[in-house]
Amino acid sequence: MAGLLRSLAVAVAGTIGLTFPFHAVAQNFPTRPITLIVPFPAGGPTDLAMRALGEAAAKHLGQPVIVENKAGGAGTVGPATMAATAKPDGYTIAQMPITVYRLPLMQQTTWKADDFTYIIHLTGYVFAHIASATTPFKTWQDVVDYAKANPGKVTYGSSGTGGSPHLGTEQVAEKAGIKLTHVPFKGAAELHAAVAGGHVMVGAGGASSKQIVDAGKARFLNVWTAKRQKSFPDVPTLQELGYPFVIDSPFGIAGPKGMDPKVVVKLHDAFKKAIEDPAVIETLDRFEMVPNYKNSADYKLAVDEQIKLESALLERIGLLKK
Repeated sequence: MAGLLRSLAVAVAGTIGLTFPFHAVAQNFPTRPITLIVPFPAGGPTDLAMRALGEAAAKHLGQPVIVENKAGGAGTVGPATMAATAKPDGYTIAQMPITVYRLPLMQQTTWKADDFTYIIHLTGYVFAHIASATTPFKTWQDVVDYAKANPGKVTYGSSGTGGSPHLGTEQVAEKAGIKLTHVPFKGAAELHAAVAGGHVMVGAGGASSKQIVDAGKARFLNVWTAKRQKSFPDVPTLQELGYPFVIDSPFGIAGPKGMDPKVVVKLHDAFKKAIEDPAVIETLDRFEMVPNYKNSADYKLAVDEQIKLESALLERIGLLKK
């Protein structure tokens, strides 16, 4: 009996020894810098918005938030790499574009939507079509008329295959009864350079396209929001042009699957304060991004709902994985 009691005591002590350090780690988190993966190139609207958010969150975390740009795959390479290689300790997190849970619906991928711990939902994008100044296109109807007369000859760029600008354009083109040729890029900066240089005729991008419009390199043709945007109020919405669509791309921050709930709460709270920071709001406003906060549980529910909507859309336009 004495031997059995000693064995039990050793087992209990061992269990305490195993659990206490993890509890202490969660309580003391963070004790070193946090890496925030931005899955788009440096200098684009997502990069600038996430840098502002990371800087503001760092003040509440007590540790630097270091942005690591990992572009490619319409914003999926960064989060997918994190899911495959990062420890679920809170020290590696990523911005989560909608493509992360859209692409597994379209093709075989190395990840799925459940491979992440959803921390906080933050905001979304404004999308629009622009035409290169080298084209004669002044309105979206000009594009439609030309495309009908010249099937497949209108080239358009986006920030990547499977991204919202790509699928949104295909949705609009289907409704218009036209065929366009897609040219994918790695992010907004590459897309803008291609449109400004006349390498593609049309661009499907975000509100940051205003930079090359203001420079006389492009023209706005439409905007995909429910209402016109205050920074380019003369540009009609898709709905005004007869297309029954409002297309945006909400995003938040997630970490690898299996994170400690206490660590999730600390990250959530820091980024919630960040999105309320006046400097961050000002940065988001530059790109027409409106704060759209959801807590961790509501964010996961929103992802599940979005997957249902995306599945229906992809099936309708013939892109759902067989």
